Amino acid sequence: NHLALREELMKKGHRFKSKADTEAIVHAYEEYGEECPAKLNGMFGFAILDLNRKSLFLARDRLGIKPLYYYCDGDKFAFGSELKSILQVPEIPREVDLQALDLFLTVEYIPSPHSIFKGISKLPPGHTLTYRDGQVQVRQYWELQFDEREADEDELCEELVALLRDAVKIRLMSDVPLGAFLSGGIDSSSIVALMSQEMNLPVKTFSISFKESSYNEAAYARTVAQHFGTEHHEFTIEPDALELTEKLIGFLDEPFGDFSIFPTFLVSQMARQFVTVALSGDGGDELFAGYDTYVANMVAQGYRRLPGAIRRGLLESIIDLLPPTEKKKGLINRAKRFVEGARLPEELEHTRWMIFLQEAEKARLYSAEVQSALAKVDAHDFIRRYFGQAGTPDRLNRQLFVDIKTYLVDDILVKVDRMSMATSLEARVPFLDHRFVEFTARIPSSFKLRGKQTKHLLKRAMSPHLPEQILKRGKEGFSIPIKNWLKVELKDLMLDVLSPDRIAREGFFQPHFVQQLIHEHLSGKENHSHRIWAMMVFGIWQDVYLRSGRQTDERVDQASYESAALGTSTE
Repeated sequence: NHLALREELMKKGHRFKSKADTEAIVHAYEEYGEECPAKLNGMFGFAILDLNRKSLFLARDRLGIKPLYYYCDGDKFAFGSELKSILQVPEIPREVDLQALDLFLTVEYIPSPHSIFKGISKLPPGHTLTYRDGQVQVRQYWELQFDEREADEDELCEELVALLRDAVKIRLMSDVPLGAFLSGGIDSSSIVALMSQEMNLPVKTFSISFKESSYNEAAYARTVAQHFGTEHHEFTIEPDALELTEKLIGFLDEPFGDFSIFPTFLVSQMARQFVTVALSGDGGDELFAGYDTYVANMVAQGYRRLPGAIRRGLLESIIDLLPPTEKKKGLINRAKRFVEGARLPEELEHTRWMIFLQEAEKARLYSAEVQSALAKVDAHDFIRRYFGQAGTPDRLNRQLFVDIKTYLVDDILVKVDRMSMATSLEARVPFLDHRFVEFTARIPSSFKLRGKQTKHLLKRAMSPHLPEQILKRGKEGFSIPIKNWLKVELKDLMLDVLSPDRIAREGFFQPHFVQQLIHEHLSGKENHSHRIWAMMVFGIWQDVYLRSGRQTDERVDQASYESAALGTSTE
Protein backbone atom coordinates (compact mmCIF):
# COMPACT_ATOMS: atom_id res chain seq x y z
CA ASN A 1 0.00 0.00 0.00
CA HIS A 2 2.99 2.30 -0.43
CA LEU A 3 1.19 4.59 -2.91
CA ALA A 4 -1.67 5.31 -0.51
CA LEU A 5 0.79 5.71 2.35
CA ARG A 6 2.94 8.04 0.28
CA GLU A 7 -0.09 10.23 -0.48
CA GLU A 8 -1.04 10.33 3.20
CA LEU A 9 2.47 11.34 4.22
CA MET A 10 2.81 13.98 1.51
CA LYS A 11 -0.32 15.64 2.86
CA LYS A 12 1.50 15.83 6.19
CA GLY A 13 4.42 17.65 4.55
CA HIS A 14 6.80 14.81 3.72
CA ARG A 15 8.89 15.19 0.57
CA PHE A 16 9.91 12.09 -1.35
CA LYS A 17 13.10 11.83 -3.38
CA SER A 18 12.26 8.59 -5.21
CA LYS A 19 9.38 6.30 -6.16
CA ALA A 20 10.76 3.37 -4.17
CA ASP A 21 8.33 1.69 -1.79
CA THR A 22 11.06 1.47 0.85
CA GLU A 23 11.24 5.26 1.12
CA ALA A 24 7.63 5.27 2.29
CA ILE A 25 8.67 3.11 5.26
CA VAL A 26 11.36 5.59 6.31
CA HIS A 27 8.93 8.52 6.14
CA ALA A 28 6.28 6.49 7.99
CA TYR A 29 8.80 5.87 10.78
CA GLU A 30 9.63 9.56 10.87
CA GLU A 31 5.92 10.42 11.18
CA TYR A 32 4.57 7.61 13.36
CA GLY A 33 7.65 6.30 15.13
CA GLU A 34 7.54 2.71 16.30
CA GLU A 35 3.82 2.53 15.50
CA CYS A 36 4.58 2.73 11.77
CA PRO A 37 4.22 -1.03 11.00
CA ALA A 38 0.48 -0.74 11.73
CA LYS A 39 0.26 1.61 8.74
CA LEU A 40 1.71 -0.96 6.32
CA ASN A 41 -0.20 -3.54 4.28
CA GLY A 42 1.93 -6.24 2.76
CA MET A 43 4.94 -8.43 3.44
CA PHE A 44 8.01 -6.93 5.02
CA GLY A 45 10.94 -7.33 7.33
CA PHE A 46 12.95 -4.15 7.82
CA ALA A 47 15.40 -2.36 10.09
CA ILE A 48 15.85 1.36 10.68
CA LEU A 49 18.90 2.82 12.41
CA ASP A 50 17.75 5.90 14.31
CA LEU A 51 20.82 8.02 15.04
CA ASN A 52 18.78 10.63 16.88
CA ARG A 53 17.45 8.10 19.39
CA LYS A 54 20.59 5.98 19.23
CA SER A 55 18.47 2.92 18.61
CA LEU A 56 17.87 0.19 16.06
CA PHE A 57 14.26 -0.63 15.14
CA LEU A 58 13.20 -3.92 13.49
CA ALA A 59 9.73 -4.97 12.33
CA ARG A 60 8.19 -8.04 10.74
CA ASP A 61 4.88 -8.20 8.87
CA ARG A 62 1.70 -9.32 10.61
CA LEU A 63 1.51 -12.86 9.21
CA GLY A 64 5.23 -13.60 8.98
CA ILE A 65 5.43 -13.78 5.19
CA LYS A 66 8.99 -12.44 5.35
CA PRO A 67 11.61 -13.73 7.80
CA LEU A 68 13.71 -11.79 10.30
CA TYR A 69 16.39 -13.27 12.59
CA TYR A 70 18.39 -11.57 15.32
CA TYR A 71 21.19 -12.27 17.80
CA CYS A 72 21.89 -10.29 20.96
CA ASP A 73 24.64 -10.75 23.52
CA GLY A 74 25.00 -7.52 25.47
CA ASP A 75 26.78 -5.03 23.25
CA LYS A 76 26.75 -7.41 20.27
CA PHE A 77 23.66 -7.33 18.08
CA ALA A 78 23.20 -8.82 14.62
CA PHE A 79 20.15 -9.27 12.43
CA GLY A 80 19.21 -10.43 8.96
CA SER A 81 16.52 -11.95 6.80
CA GLU A 82 18.71 -15.05 6.54
CA LEU A 83 20.77 -16.93 9.10
CA LYS A 84 23.65 -16.82 6.63
CA SER A 85 24.13 -13.11 7.12
CA ILE A 86 24.20 -13.38 10.92
CA LEU A 87 26.68 -16.26 10.76
CA GLN A 88 29.15 -13.97 9.00
CA VAL A 89 29.86 -12.46 12.43
CA PRO A 90 32.82 -14.54 13.69
CA GLU A 91 31.96 -14.13 17.39
CA ILE A 92 28.56 -15.79 17.03
CA PRO A 93 28.84 -19.47 18.04
CA ARG A 94 27.39 -22.21 15.87
CA GLU A 95 25.88 -24.43 18.52
CA VAL A 96 22.79 -26.54 17.86
CA ASP A 97 19.82 -25.69 20.07
CA LEU A 98 18.61 -29.14 21.15
CA GLN A 99 15.10 -27.89 21.90
CA ALA A 100 14.87 -26.54 18.35
CA LEU A 101 16.15 -29.88 17.02
CA ASP A 102 13.47 -31.68 19.03
CA LEU A 103 10.79 -29.37 17.65
CA PHE A 104 12.05 -29.93 14.11
CA LEU A 105 11.91 -33.71 14.40
CA THR A 106 8.46 -33.48 16.00
CA VAL A 107 6.71 -31.21 13.48
CA GLU A 108 9.30 -30.94 10.65
CA TYR A 109 9.82 -27.20 11.09
CA ILE A 110 11.19 -24.93 13.82
CA PRO A 111 8.46 -22.67 15.24
CA SER A 112 9.12 -19.04 16.12
CA PRO A 113 10.86 -17.64 18.07
CA HIS A 114 13.27 -20.60 18.07
CA SER A 115 16.04 -21.13 15.55
CA ILE A 116 18.37 -24.08 15.12
CA PHE A 117 21.25 -22.08 16.63
CA LYS A 118 21.50 -21.23 20.30
CA GLY A 119 21.29 -17.49 20.83
CA ILE A 120 19.70 -16.69 17.46
CA SER A 121 15.95 -16.03 17.47
CA LYS A 122 13.22 -15.34 14.95
CA LEU A 123 11.30 -12.12 15.48
CA PRO A 124 7.70 -13.37 15.66
CA PRO A 125 5.16 -12.16 13.08
CA GLY A 126 3.35 -8.96 14.03
CA HIS A 127 6.18 -7.87 16.34
CA THR A 128 8.75 -5.10 16.49
CA LEU A 129 12.13 -5.03 18.21
CA THR A 130 14.00 -2.04 19.58
CA TYR A 131 17.69 -2.33 20.48
CA ARG A 132 19.06 0.48 22.62
CA ASP A 133 21.93 0.64 25.12
CA GLY A 134 22.54 -3.10 24.87
CA GLN A 135 18.92 -3.93 25.70
CA VAL A 136 16.30 -5.60 23.51
CA GLN A 137 12.59 -4.81 23.74
CA VAL A 138 10.22 -6.99 21.69
CA ARG A 139 6.66 -5.70 21.34
CA GLN A 140 3.58 -7.08 19.58
CA TYR A 141 1.77 -4.58 17.36
CA TRP A 142 -0.85 -6.91 15.81
CA GLU A 143 -2.77 -9.98 16.88
CA LEU A 144 -5.46 -11.98 15.13
CA GLN A 145 -8.67 -11.66 17.12
CA PHE A 146 -11.48 -14.14 16.52
CA ASP A 147 -14.84 -12.42 16.91
CA GLU A 148 -17.44 -14.68 15.30
CA ARG A 149 -20.63 -12.83 14.40
CA GLU A 150 -23.97 -13.98 13.10
CA ALA A 151 -24.23 -12.96 9.46
CA ASP A 152 -26.13 -13.54 6.25
CA GLU A 153 -24.29 -16.00 4.00
CA ASP A 154 -24.95 -14.01 0.82
CA GLU A 155 -23.56 -10.86 2.44
CA LEU A 156 -20.49 -12.75 3.62
CA CYS A 157 -19.92 -14.02 0.08
CA GLU A 158 -20.08 -10.49 -1.33
CA GLU A 159 -17.66 -9.16 1.28
CA LEU A 160 -15.30 -12.09 0.75
CA VAL A 161 -15.02 -11.53 -3.00
CA ALA A 162 -14.69 -7.75 -2.62
CA LEU A 163 -11.89 -8.01 -0.06
CA LEU A 164 -10.03 -10.74 -1.93
CA ARG A 165 -10.38 -8.84 -5.19
CA ASP A 166 -8.81 -5.75 -3.62
CA ALA A 167 -6.05 -7.85 -2.05
CA VAL A 168 -5.27 -9.24 -5.51
CA LYS A 169 -5.52 -5.84 -7.17
CA ILE A 170 -2.99 -4.08 -4.96
CA ARG A 171 -0.59 -6.99 -5.43
CA LEU A 172 -0.74 -6.58 -9.19
CA MET A 173 1.22 -3.32 -8.95
CA SER A 174 4.54 -4.15 -10.52
CA ASP A 175 7.13 -2.71 -12.88
CA VAL A 176 8.20 -6.22 -13.90
CA PRO A 177 6.42 -9.22 -15.53
CA LEU A 178 3.88 -10.87 -13.24
CA GLY A 179 2.08 -14.23 -13.15
CA ALA A 180 0.58 -16.84 -10.81
CA PHE A 181 1.16 -20.35 -9.53
CA LEU A 182 -1.76 -22.58 -10.54
CA SER A 183 -2.39 -26.03 -9.10
CA GLY A 184 -6.05 -26.21 -10.04
CA GLY A 185 -7.12 -26.14 -6.40
CA ILE A 186 -9.75 -23.72 -5.13
CA ASP A 187 -7.19 -21.29 -3.66
CA SER A 188 -4.86 -20.75 -6.61
CA SER A 189 -7.82 -20.91 -9.00
CA SER A 190 -9.59 -18.14 -7.08
CA ILE A 191 -6.52 -15.93 -7.33
CA VAL A 192 -6.20 -16.57 -11.07
CA ALA A 193 -9.92 -15.89 -11.57
CA LEU A 194 -9.69 -12.47 -9.93
CA MET A 195 -6.40 -11.66 -11.66
CA SER A 196 -7.97 -12.39 -15.05
CA GLN A 197 -10.78 -9.95 -14.24
CA GLU A 198 -8.35 -7.21 -13.20
CA MET A 199 -5.69 -7.55 -15.92
CA ASN A 200 -5.89 -6.44 -19.52
CA LEU A 201 -3.54 -9.15 -20.77
CA PRO A 202 -3.82 -12.93 -20.26
CA VAL A 203 -2.50 -14.08 -16.90
CA LYS A 204 0.73 -16.07 -17.08
CA THR A 205 0.15 -19.25 -15.07
CA PHE A 206 2.57 -22.00 -14.04
CA SER A 207 2.17 -25.58 -12.90
CA ILE A 208 4.23 -28.74 -12.71
CA SER A 209 3.35 -32.40 -12.55
CA PHE A 210 5.08 -35.66 -11.76
CA LYS A 211 4.88 -38.83 -13.80
CA GLU A 212 3.29 -40.71 -10.89
CA SER A 213 -0.49 -40.32 -11.32
CA SER A 214 -1.06 -40.04 -7.58
CA TYR A 215 1.00 -36.85 -7.57
CA ASN A 216 -0.45 -35.20 -10.66
CA GLU A 217 -2.84 -32.23 -10.55
CA ALA A 218 -2.01 -30.95 -14.03
CA ALA A 219 -5.43 -31.73 -15.51
CA TYR A 220 -7.16 -29.46 -12.98
CA ALA A 221 -4.71 -26.64 -13.61
CA ARG A 222 -5.27 -27.05 -17.34
CA THR A 223 -9.04 -26.77 -16.84
CA VAL A 224 -8.67 -23.45 -15.03
CA ALA A 225 -6.14 -22.13 -17.53
CA GLN A 226 -8.45 -22.91 -20.45
CA HIS A 227 -11.46 -21.43 -18.65
CA PHE A 228 -9.73 -18.08 -18.18
CA GLY A 229 -7.61 -18.13 -21.32
CA THR A 230 -4.34 -17.84 -19.45
CA GLU A 231 -0.88 -18.13 -20.96
CA HIS A 232 -0.27 -21.46 -19.29
CA HIS A 233 3.12 -23.11 -18.80
CA GLU A 234 3.13 -26.71 -17.62
CA PHE A 235 6.14 -28.93 -17.03
CA THR A 236 6.11 -32.67 -16.44
CA ILE A 237 9.24 -33.33 -14.45
CA GLU A 238 11.59 -36.03 -13.26
CA PRO A 239 13.62 -34.13 -10.66
CA ASP A 240 17.25 -34.94 -10.03
CA ALA A 241 16.61 -35.50 -6.34
CA LEU A 242 20.24 -36.07 -5.45
CA GLU A 243 21.43 -32.85 -7.05
CA LEU A 244 18.65 -30.77 -5.57
CA THR A 245 18.77 -32.00 -1.99
CA GLU A 246 21.88 -30.22 -0.66
CA LYS A 247 21.15 -27.14 -2.77
CA LEU A 248 17.69 -26.70 -1.26
CA ILE A 249 18.82 -27.37 2.30
CA GLY A 250 21.37 -24.60 1.85
CA PHE A 251 18.67 -22.19 0.73
CA LEU A 252 16.57 -22.98 3.80
CA ASP A 253 19.15 -21.94 6.45
CA GLU A 254 17.59 -24.29 9.02
CA PRO A 255 16.57 -27.96 8.99
CA PHE A 256 13.16 -28.16 7.32
CA GLY A 257 11.30 -31.38 6.61
CA ASP A 258 8.45 -30.48 4.27
CA PHE A 259 8.95 -32.56 1.10
CA SER A 260 7.14 -30.00 -1.01
CA ILE A 261 10.21 -27.77 -1.10
CA PHE A 262 11.10 -29.73 -4.25
CA PRO A 263 8.04 -28.90 -6.38
CA THR A 264 7.89 -25.37 -4.93
CA PHE A 265 11.46 -24.72 -5.98
CA LEU A 266 10.96 -26.27 -9.42
CA VAL A 267 7.77 -24.36 -10.23
CA SER A 268 9.43 -21.15 -9.00
CA GLN A 269 12.44 -21.83 -11.17
CA MET A 270 10.21 -22.43 -14.18
CA ALA A 271 8.11 -19.32 -13.52
CA ARG A 272 11.22 -17.16 -13.21
CA GLN A 273 11.98 -17.83 -16.86
CA PHE A 274 8.89 -15.78 -17.72
CA VAL A 275 8.06 -13.47 -14.79
CA THR A 276 9.67 -11.77 -11.80
CA VAL A 277 6.61 -11.76 -9.52
CA ALA A 278 4.10 -14.57 -8.94
CA LEU A 279 0.91 -14.60 -6.89
CA SER A 280 0.14 -17.73 -4.89
CA GLY A 281 -2.92 -19.17 -3.18
CA ASP A 282 -1.21 -19.96 0.11
CA GLY A 283 -3.19 -19.30 3.28
CA GLY A 284 -6.61 -20.39 2.05
CA ASP A 285 -6.47 -23.74 3.85
CA GLU A 286 -5.70 -22.19 7.22
CA LEU A 287 -8.31 -19.44 6.88
CA PHE A 288 -11.20 -21.60 5.63
CA ALA A 289 -10.49 -25.06 7.11
CA GLY A 290 -9.31 -26.61 3.87
CA TYR A 291 -7.49 -29.67 5.15
CA ASP A 292 -9.15 -33.08 5.37
CA THR A 293 -7.85 -33.28 8.92
CA TYR A 294 -10.48 -30.79 10.08
CA VAL A 295 -13.11 -33.29 8.95
CA ALA A 296 -11.15 -36.10 10.59
CA ASN A 297 -11.25 -34.21 13.88
CA MET A 298 -15.04 -34.41 13.86
CA VAL A 299 -14.85 -38.14 13.17
CA ALA A 300 -12.30 -38.53 15.96
CA GLN A 301 -14.76 -37.17 18.50
CA GLY A 302 -17.07 -40.08 17.71
CA TYR A 303 -14.15 -42.52 17.59
CA ARG A 304 -13.15 -41.61 21.14
CA ARG A 305 -16.64 -42.50 22.34
CA LEU A 306 -16.20 -46.12 21.21
CA PRO A 307 -15.46 -48.59 24.03
CA GLY A 308 -11.73 -48.86 24.64
CA ALA A 309 -11.74 -52.60 23.97
CA ILE A 310 -13.05 -52.03 20.45
CA ARG A 311 -10.58 -49.26 19.69
CA ARG A 312 -7.45 -50.85 21.13
CA GLY A 313 -8.29 -54.51 20.77
CA LEU A 314 -9.70 -54.62 17.26
CA LEU A 315 -9.47 -51.56 15.03
CA GLU A 316 -6.06 -50.27 16.05
CA SER A 317 -4.38 -53.67 16.14
CA ILE A 318 -5.64 -54.49 12.63
CA ILE A 319 -4.62 -51.14 11.18
CA ASP A 320 -1.18 -51.32 12.79
CA LEU A 321 -0.50 -54.56 10.90
CA LEU A 322 -1.43 -53.19 7.48
CA PRO A 323 1.47 -52.31 5.16
CA PRO A 324 1.79 -48.74 3.85
CA THR A 325 0.20 -48.08 0.48
CA GLU A 326 1.91 -46.62 -2.56
CA LYS A 327 -0.92 -44.15 -3.07
CA LYS A 328 -0.22 -40.66 -1.83
CA LYS A 329 -3.47 -40.43 0.11
CA GLY A 330 -4.38 -44.09 0.26
CA LEU A 331 -7.00 -45.33 2.70
CA ILE A 332 -4.46 -47.31 4.71
CA ASN A 333 -2.19 -44.30 5.11
CA ARG A 334 -5.11 -42.22 6.33
CA ALA A 335 -6.25 -44.91 8.75
CA LYS A 336 -2.77 -45.30 10.20
CA ARG A 337 -2.38 -41.56 10.72
CA PHE A 338 -5.88 -41.35 12.22
CA VAL A 339 -5.24 -44.06 14.80
CA GLU A 340 -1.72 -42.84 15.56
CA GLY A 341 -3.01 -39.33 16.10
CA ALA A 342 -6.06 -40.33 18.11
CA ARG A 343 -3.72 -41.71 20.78
CA LEU A 344 -2.48 -38.20 21.56
CA PRO A 345 -4.13 -35.88 24.11
CA GLU A 346 -7.35 -34.29 22.94
CA GLU A 347 -5.96 -30.76 23.16
CA LEU A 348 -3.64 -31.67 20.27
CA GLU A 349 -6.50 -33.05 18.21
CA HIS A 350 -5.70 -31.16 15.02
CA THR A 351 -1.96 -30.60 15.07
CA ARG A 352 -1.53 -34.29 15.89
CA TRP A 353 -1.84 -34.81 12.12
CA MET A 354 1.32 -32.78 11.69
CA ILE A 355 3.31 -34.51 14.44
CA PHE A 356 5.76 -36.96 12.89
CA LEU A 357 7.76 -38.19 15.87
CA GLN A 358 5.90 -39.43 18.93
CA GLU A 359 7.22 -39.06 22.47
CA ALA A 360 7.63 -42.83 22.89
CA GLU A 361 9.85 -42.98 19.80
CA LYS A 362 12.11 -40.21 21.07
CA ALA A 363 13.31 -42.43 23.92
CA ARG A 364 14.52 -44.92 21.30
CA LEU A 365 15.87 -42.36 18.84
CA TYR A 366 17.64 -39.72 20.94
CA SER A 367 21.03 -40.37 22.50
CA ALA A 368 21.33 -40.34 26.29
CA GLU A 369 22.91 -36.87 26.19
CA VAL A 370 20.07 -35.43 24.12
CA GLN A 371 17.43 -37.08 26.30
CA SER A 372 19.04 -35.62 29.40
CA ALA A 373 19.09 -32.12 27.91
CA LEU A 374 15.43 -32.39 26.93
CA ALA A 375 14.21 -34.02 30.15
CA LYS A 376 12.08 -31.02 31.13
CA VAL A 377 11.12 -29.89 27.62
CA ASP A 378 7.61 -30.36 26.21
CA ALA A 379 7.72 -30.26 22.41
CA HIS A 380 3.96 -29.65 22.30
CA ASP A 381 4.02 -26.65 24.63
CA PHE A 382 3.92 -24.09 21.80
CA ILE A 383 0.76 -25.74 20.45
CA ARG A 384 -0.96 -25.71 23.83
CA ARG A 385 0.07 -22.10 24.35
CA TYR A 386 -1.55 -20.94 21.12
CA PHE A 387 -4.71 -22.90 21.90
CA GLY A 388 -4.92 -20.91 25.12
CA GLN A 389 -4.37 -17.61 23.29
CA ALA A 390 -6.97 -18.17 20.58
CA GLY A 391 -9.57 -16.09 22.39
CA THR A 392 -12.55 -18.09 21.11
CA PRO A 393 -14.46 -21.06 22.55
CA ASP A 394 -15.15 -22.37 19.05
CA ARG A 395 -13.25 -25.64 18.57
CA LEU A 396 -12.59 -25.27 14.84
CA ASN A 397 -11.55 -21.61 14.99
CA ARG A 398 -9.12 -22.46 17.79
CA GLN A 399 -7.58 -25.08 15.51
CA LEU A 400 -7.35 -22.53 12.71
CA PHE A 401 -5.70 -20.00 15.03
CA VAL A 402 -3.04 -22.54 15.99
CA ASP A 403 -2.41 -23.46 12.35
CA ILE A 404 -2.07 -19.80 11.34
CA LYS A 405 0.40 -19.17 14.16
CA THR A 406 2.48 -22.29 13.58
CA TYR A 407 2.18 -24.38 10.43
CA LEU A 408 1.34 -21.46 8.13
CA VAL A 409 4.09 -19.18 9.42
CA ASP A 410 6.95 -21.60 9.93
CA ASP A 411 6.23 -24.25 7.29
CA ILE A 412 4.13 -22.99 4.38
CA LEU A 413 5.48 -19.44 4.25
CA VAL A 414 9.07 -20.51 4.90
CA LYS A 415 8.85 -22.97 2.02
CA VAL A 416 7.34 -20.47 -0.42
CA ASP A 417 9.60 -17.56 0.52
CA ARG A 418 12.89 -19.47 0.55
CA MET A 419 12.24 -21.49 -2.59
CA SER A 420 10.95 -18.56 -4.63
CA MET A 421 13.69 -16.18 -3.50
CA ALA A 422 16.29 -18.84 -4.28
CA THR A 423 15.31 -18.36 -7.92
CA SER A 424 15.01 -14.54 -7.62
CA LEU A 425 11.23 -14.77 -7.89
CA GLU A 426 9.01 -12.67 -5.62
CA ALA A 427 5.95 -14.57 -4.36
CA ARG A 428 2.96 -12.50 -3.21
CA VAL A 429 0.15 -13.91 -1.07
CA PRO A 430 -3.26 -12.16 -1.48
CA PHE A 431 -5.07 -14.43 0.99
CA LEU A 432 -2.80 -13.07 3.73
CA ASP A 433 -3.75 -9.44 3.28
CA HIS A 434 -4.38 -8.63 6.95
CA ARG A 435 -7.78 -7.09 6.18
CA PHE A 436 -8.89 -10.35 4.58
CA VAL A 437 -7.47 -12.43 7.44
CA GLU A 438 -9.32 -10.27 9.97
CA PHE A 439 -12.52 -10.74 7.96
CA THR A 440 -12.20 -14.54 8.11
CA ALA A 441 -11.80 -14.32 11.90
CA ARG A 442 -15.33 -12.89 12.10
CA ILE A 443 -16.86 -15.80 10.16
CA PRO A 444 -18.59 -18.50 12.25
CA SER A 445 -16.94 -21.89 11.83
CA SER A 446 -20.17 -23.36 10.43
CA PHE A 447 -19.55 -21.32 7.27
CA LYS A 448 -16.03 -22.73 6.91
CA LEU A 449 -16.62 -26.43 7.54
CA ARG A 450 -20.13 -27.66 6.77
CA GLY A 451 -20.50 -31.37 7.29
CA LYS A 452 -17.69 -32.91 5.27
CA GLN A 453 -17.39 -29.92 2.94
CA THR A 454 -14.26 -27.90 3.61
CA LYS A 455 -13.97 -24.21 2.63
CA HIS A 456 -17.75 -23.95 2.30
CA LEU A 457 -17.95 -20.16 2.20
CA LEU A 458 -14.99 -19.71 -0.15
CA LYS A 459 -16.46 -22.23 -2.59
CA ARG A 460 -19.89 -20.63 -2.37
CA ALA A 461 -18.48 -17.13 -2.90
CA MET A 462 -16.33 -18.17 -5.86
CA SER A 463 -18.97 -20.38 -7.51
CA PRO A 464 -19.94 -17.68 -10.06
CA HIS A 465 -16.30 -17.34 -11.05
CA LEU A 466 -14.91 -20.90 -11.23
CA PRO A 467 -15.66 -24.08 -13.21
CA GLU A 468 -17.88 -26.52 -11.30
CA GLN A 469 -15.24 -29.24 -11.64
CA ILE A 470 -12.80 -27.15 -9.60
CA LEU A 471 -15.37 -26.37 -6.92
CA LYS A 472 -16.17 -30.06 -6.39
CA ARG A 473 -12.68 -31.56 -6.51
CA GLY A 474 -10.99 -32.89 -3.39
CA LYS A 475 -7.99 -31.46 -1.61
CA GLU A 476 -4.55 -32.54 -2.81
CA GLY A 477 -1.13 -31.64 -1.49
CA PHE A 478 1.83 -30.14 -3.33
CA SER A 479 4.29 -32.92 -2.67
CA ILE A 480 6.57 -35.58 -4.14
CA PRO A 481 6.94 -39.40 -4.09
CA ILE A 482 9.53 -39.24 -1.31
CA LYS A 483 8.80 -42.80 -0.16
CA ASN A 484 10.06 -44.19 -3.46
CA TRP A 485 12.91 -41.69 -3.75
CA LEU A 486 14.36 -42.99 -0.49
CA LYS A 487 14.31 -46.50 -1.95
CA VAL A 488 15.92 -45.57 -5.25
CA GLU A 489 17.26 -42.10 -6.12
CA LEU A 490 18.22 -41.08 -2.59
CA LYS A 491 19.04 -44.52 -1.18
CA ASP A 492 22.83 -44.19 -1.36
CA LEU A 493 22.72 -40.70 0.14
CA MET A 494 20.43 -41.96 2.91
CA LEU A 495 22.75 -44.87 3.77
CA ASP A 496 25.74 -42.52 3.83
CA VAL A 497 24.23 -39.68 5.87
CA LEU A 498 22.57 -42.10 8.32
CA SER A 499 25.37 -44.66 8.54
CA PRO A 500 25.91 -46.15 12.03
CA ASP A 501 29.44 -44.74 12.32
CA ARG A 502 28.37 -41.25 11.39
CA ILE A 503 25.30 -41.29 13.66
CA ALA A 504 27.43 -42.47 16.58
CA ARG A 505 30.07 -39.82 15.88
CA GLU A 506 27.55 -36.97 15.75
CA GLY A 507 26.01 -38.04 19.06
CA PHE A 508 22.41 -36.93 18.56
CA PHE A 509 20.73 -40.26 17.77
CA GLN A 510 20.99 -43.95 18.64
CA PRO A 511 22.43 -45.80 15.61
CA HIS A 512 20.50 -49.04 16.22
CA PHE A 513 17.07 -47.39 16.05
CA VAL A 514 18.01 -45.35 12.98
CA GLN A 515 19.05 -48.56 11.21
CA GLN A 516 15.79 -50.20 12.25
CA LEU A 517 13.79 -47.38 10.66
CA ILE A 518 15.80 -47.66 7.45
CA HIS A 519 15.39 -51.45 7.29
CA GLU A 520 11.62 -51.29 7.84
CA HIS A 521 11.27 -48.62 5.19
CA LEU A 522 13.35 -50.37 2.53
CA SER A 523 11.57 -53.68 3.15
CA GLY A 524 8.15 -52.07 2.76
CA LYS A 525 7.07 -53.05 6.26
CA GLU A 526 6.56 -49.40 7.23
CA ASN A 527 6.62 -46.01 5.56
CA HIS A 528 9.13 -44.01 7.61
CA SER A 529 9.59 -41.32 4.96
CA HIS A 530 9.03 -38.41 7.33
CA ARG A 531 11.36 -39.62 10.08
CA ILE A 532 14.14 -40.70 7.72
CA TRP A 533 13.96 -37.57 5.59
CA ALA A 534 14.06 -35.32 8.67
CA MET A 535 17.19 -37.05 9.97
CA MET A 536 18.79 -36.86 6.52
CA VAL A 537 18.03 -33.15 6.32
CA PHE A 538 19.63 -32.57 9.70
CA GLY A 539 22.69 -34.58 8.71
CA ILE A 540 23.19 -32.71 5.44
CA TRP A 541 22.50 -29.41 7.19
CA GLN A 542 25.37 -30.18 9.56
CA ASP A 543 27.66 -30.73 6.57
CA VAL A 544 26.69 -27.36 5.13
CA TYR A 545 26.58 -25.20 8.26
CA LEU A 546 28.70 -26.87 10.94
CA ARG A 547 31.45 -29.13 9.65
CA SER A 548 32.62 -27.40 6.48
CA GLY A 549 31.83 -23.85 7.51
CA ARG A 550 30.65 -23.12 4.01
CA GLN A 551 27.15 -21.92 3.27
CA THR A 552 25.17 -22.48 0.14
CA ASP A 553 24.23 -19.01 -1.04
CA GLU A 554 24.12 -19.34 -4.77
CA ARG A 555 21.28 -18.01 -6.86
CA VAL A 556 20.01 -20.29 -9.56
CA ASP A 557 20.31 -19.06 -13.11
CA GLN A 558 17.75 -20.12 -15.67
CA ALA A 559 20.23 -22.20 -17.65
CA SER A 560 20.54 -24.58 -14.72
CA TYR A 561 16.89 -25.60 -14.93
CA GLU A 562 17.70 -28.51 -17.23
CA SER A 563 20.16 -29.91 -14.71
CA ALA A 564 17.59 -29.70 -11.91
CA ALA A 565 14.58 -31.13 -13.69
CA LEU A 566 14.30 -33.08 -16.88
CA GLY A 567 10.92 -32.99 -18.59
CA THR A 568 8.71 -31.72 -21.33
CA SER A 569 7.05 -28.33 -21.61
CA THR A 570 3.55 -27.64 -22.86
CA GLU A 571 2.21 -24.11 -23.14
